[in-house]
Formats: sequence, C-alpha cells, structure tokens
Amino acid sequence: MSKNVFIAVTGRPNAGKSSLTNLLVGEKISIVSEKPQTTRNKINGILTRGDTQYVFTDTPGMMRARNRLNEHMVKSVREAVSSVDCAVLMADASKKISNIERELVRSFEQNGTPAILLLNKIDLIGDKEQLLPIIAEYSKLFDFAEIIPISVKRRINTEKILPALDKFAVEGEHFFPEDIATDRTERFLCAELIREKILWTMQQEIPHGTAVDIEEFKTRKKSNGAEDILDLSAVIICEKNSHKGMIIGKGGERLKQIGSLARKDIEELLGLRVNLKLFVKVKEDWRSRENVISEYNIADDS
Repeated sequence: MSKNVFIAVTGRPNAGKSSLTNLLVGEKISIVSEKPQTTRNKINGILTRGDTQYVFTDTPGMMRARNRLNEHMVKSVREAVSSVDCAVLMADASKKISNIERELVRSFEQNGTPAILLLNKIDLIGDKEQLLPIIAEYSKLFDFAEIIPISVKRRINTEKILPALDKFAVEGEHFFPEDIATDRTERFLCAELIREKILWTMQQEIPHGTAVDIEEFKTRKKSNGAEDILDLSAVIICEKNSHKGMIIGKGGERLKQIGSLARKDIEELLGLRVNLKLFVKVKEDWRSRENVISEYNIADDS
C-alpha cells in the first residue's frame, strides 16, 4: 500500500535545515551557506523509498520581519506548518532556546501539528551529558513525538530520522513521480546556485540584498555529434550602485568568480555544457518593494 508523509523542516536561520533536506533527499536541492536568510522560498525535497514517499518542505529560517521580503518568508513558514502531516524543529544544540523556537512551537500548537525535534550540531558539544538539560528544557516547551540529537555534518544519528517520520505517513497514491528529487524547475535551481555563489564569495551584508532572475534558458542543439550547450543569462539584482560595483569587482574579477563557480555546479546539475552570462542591475531597496518582489518571483511560495 502506497503511503505519503509531508514534513515541514523549520527552525532558526543556520540551524542546518537545508543541509538536512539535501542529505535526506540524496541530492542538492537547497542552497547552503553560513549566512542567515539563505533559503527564501519553500522548496520541496522528494524521497521515495519503498512504498513511502517523503516530501520535505525546506522553509526559510524563522525571523523577525524587517521588510516585505522577510514578511513573505515568515508567511511561508507559517503556511507550511499548517499544511503538513508533521513538522521537524531543527535546533542548534550549541545555542539556547530563543523566541524563534518558541514562536514555531506556538505555530505547531495552533495548527495541531505534531513535531519531532532534531538537536543538530552535537559534534560541537564535547561532553554529551550536557545534552540532557537541553533535552529537558525542550521537553517542557512542547510534547515532541521524538527528540533525536544529531549532527548533519558528521552524519551522527541521521539514520534515525526517517523511521521517526514513518509513524506520520498516511495511505494514498504518491503525489510526485518516484524518480524526482524536487518539484522545483531547473531554472529556479540554477538561479539559486548563482545566488549561493554570491553568498560564498561576498563576506559583507550585500548578499542579503541580492536576488537572481533568469532571463534566458535555452539549449542549442549541436550537429555532427557535438555536445549540446545551454545558453543561460541571469541578472543579479542589488540595492545600491555601490553594491553593483562590489559584486562586479575590480576588472570584473568577482563577477567572473561567481560565474565560474556557478557554471561548474549548473553543468553538474543539468549534465550538459553551459554558456553562462551574468549581468548586474540596481533596484533600490527592492526587499521592501512588493512590485519588485512579485515581478521577479523572489518570494514565490509555490
């Protein structure tokens, strides 16, 4: 009998949600960086194992909304929690419980959503007995169906996660083909890979004020057995002219670096050669402008 289980992966920024989703799905479908606000959209990661299909919704890190983009991100988290079979609260075991975890727990309670707690980054804790009071504190916060100390980075106890989620699976035909890892389009994934490389290469606050829009995505069929080439052009949107200059870099070096790193990952993702062209455009204070967010589908919650 076929079964499905829809899971919202929630938590504060940098708790390891995207890394967990990628690990469980077995493919990179969510970009990863050390910077908060890396994930902006709900991204479904799909794993079909045996009769069960697991659909993981990697949500943006819960935060206090400071602009329209943040408002979209917070809304997407709350909507995700209200429409799943269970939620995962991803918490950093090396940090104290914050108002973010408390707010997420309130969402679980309000929606009657059962949840399991994953205490991530236990590899950062030398004496594992220190986990006991942390677990006790979280147990007072919410009646979690299960609490599992893990390390996504070191693959500690991650094999216990799927069995813990199985109890929430419901009978029914699978919603997605069994051979796909995400329902997101290749265009979306390519834009995210470019944005990831901006996050990796820029060390200041500028990456938070950037977005990527794919303008051209077209495959050129080669004759005489030559390899097909994807022509991909993308616009990096930033908030200030000074930011534009920093993204481009002296002599265009930083933009070339971003493009080189992104091209490599995109070619690996798509399995073909890529002719990548990047441009930079200024949209002042775009994170607070609803029309810009909508125009470029920057906070698309689908």
